[in-house]
Amino acid sequence: MQYSAFFPTRDIGNDPAKIRDWAQAAEAMGYSDIEVADHVLGAAPRDGWAPTYNENDPFHETFTTMAFIAAVTSKVTLTSGVLILPQRQTALVAKQAAEVDLLSGGRLRLGVGVGWNHIEYESLGMEWKTRGARQAEQIAVMRKLWTEDLVTFEGKFHTLNAVNILPPPVQRPIPIWFGGSADAVIRRCARIGDGWMPILAPNEAGEAKLAQLHGYLREFGRDPATFGLEAWLRMDTPDEDLWAKAVAGWKRLGAKRVMLYPMYRMPNFDAQIDTLRRFMDMVKA
Repeated sequence: MQYSAFFPTRDIGNDPAKIRDWAQAAEAMGYSDIEVADHVLGAAPRDGWAPTYNENDPFHETFTTMAFIAAVTSKVTLTSGVLILPQRQTALVAKQAAEVDLLSGGRLRLGVGVGWNHIEYESLGMEWKTRGARQAEQIAVMRKLWTEDLVTFEGKFHTLNAVNILPPPVQRPIPIWFGGSADAVIRRCARIGDGWMPILAPNEAGEAKLAQLHGYLREFGRDPATFGLEAWLRMDTPDEDLWAKAVAGWKRLGAKRVMLYPMYRMPNFDAQIDTLRRFMDMVKA
């Protein structure tokens, strides 16, 4: 099993030296991936709607942060965890991803989602209601831009006429993993994804969702054994017993990667490093 480190974007602060030191510590401890979350805009509560993260939560820009981490590490995979793809211009995402992949020597894994924040979509000038269909077409367009010398494409959301991306990425195509656990997302993931990154507990509900994924994979003629599965362990407290139970549960369900996803705050840099160390010590014990 491989272990991913969740970049503490809300708590790391603005000192580039601390971002470098955190990333290098994660790599030195044996983490396979560093995953960088995504929000372009913070949104204040309104009209009875309360965001999961609000205007007081800082989020470092995903691609820029991955590029910076690529420059100060040598082997860890850089992962967007997850990029809200439909609220962005497709060709621009393809270009940014290709550049990070190139500059990192082929170390990018693109995690994508459709998001939960309709205010962010509205503010970025993107349509909320069509985000699922748009995401599917975006992935088709990006893969063409990453693998073909000249792309012409006509779809519902995109028109490309003899265009390309240079320089191309090292990986052609870059692997795309899906976040989210809605039925439509799971089906789309099984049809066009390279892996799944759910935030679920390894209980009956999580097992049912995994069975649903496997059913869709077989429907689309894909082998579940070769499809990626990374479990995100969203935790509200730094309880190592809960961590261990979640890791063991996802091992039983066949996950090849897990990531501790702390929801509690860690404003102290030493605590951020200690969390990396404690989790790795626990899984190696």
